[in-house]
Amino acid sequence: MLSPWYLSAAYLLDLVLGDPQALPHPVRWIGHVVCWMEKTFHDESASSALQRLAGFFFWVAVVAVVVCGTIVAIGLFSVLHLNLGPIFTVWLAYSTLATRSLHKESAKVARALRDANFKLARERLALIVSRDTRQLEERDIVRALIETVSENISDGIVAPLLYLAIGGLLGGMVYKAINTMDSMVGYMNARYRYFGWFAAKADDVANWIPARISSLLIVAAAACLKLNWRQAWRILRRDARKMKSPNAGYPEAAAAGALEVQLGGTSIYFDKAVEKPLLGDPSKELVLGTYHSMIRLMYFTSFLAFCMSLGIIFLTSMV
Repeated sequence: MLSPWYLSAAYLLDLVLGDPQALPHPVRWIGHVVCWMEKTFHDESASSALQRLAGFFFWVAVVAVVVCGTIVAIGLFSVLHLNLGPIFTVWLAYSTLATRSLHKESAKVARALRDANFKLARERLALIVSRDTRQLEERDIVRALIETVSENISDGIVAPLLYLAIGGLLGGMVYKAINTMDSMVGYMNARYRYFGWFAAKADDVANWIPARISSLLIVAAAACLKLNWRQAWRILRRDARKMKSPNAGYPEAAAAGALEVQLGGTSIYFDKAVEKPLLGDPSKELVLGTYHSMIRLMYFTSFLAFCMSLGIIFLTSMV
């Protein structure tokens, strides 16, 4: 179990530092492991059945490396100095969280929009979303920002906090490995359709409960911020299951209701038009101010998730 003090330190580090590019980051190391393992296991010329089997063993191998690497690293730092073990534990736990990074990366797009530099806004947006951004207008850029931030409340904030609280540091690191594999190989394109199937399904399972908790926390945060929490609850119940993804619709629908906007519609992925289901009602226009409201909603939801995780740790310690 992760100490509540370690979790608190990790959470505060994330709020202060975000994801500093100049410093080593464990999740980027996981990305390197995923790349190395993919080269070892992935053979695009193999049959679909063999690619699926290879994708399963690839997934197991990455998780095993992350678990073993975490245990060895903590043990090694603890041997080197009594205080290094706890410090490295906090650093690893902090690396699983993304509250500040979500704000920092999306804010770069928002600043370009504020300056009416739509070309730069599209270029910066392309760095944080997988859709084609080249033809997007201001409304569509704001929509993409709201969808990305709201969906990642689950993946980048609530889920890692929950797994850190329930499974300790190893739980948090395994979750990040699962999530990183999905983001790198869990695509339904020609390259990963079969090889990445298990990574995608595992991520769906890992995020099933966190996505639903995230949506409820967004409703609660909306009430605290005097946003339209009743609308958030209504839209959550009405629209959350419309998405093809079993999880993404929950935080997105709750956010759409709280902000009184409509998300979804046509987006371009890998040169194909994808018609996403509409979430929410278009009571208000999607403007730059909508993004700023979304950021406030994200931070308060993050705080509620942190309190929830501390509560889980304290309750678990009493059993």
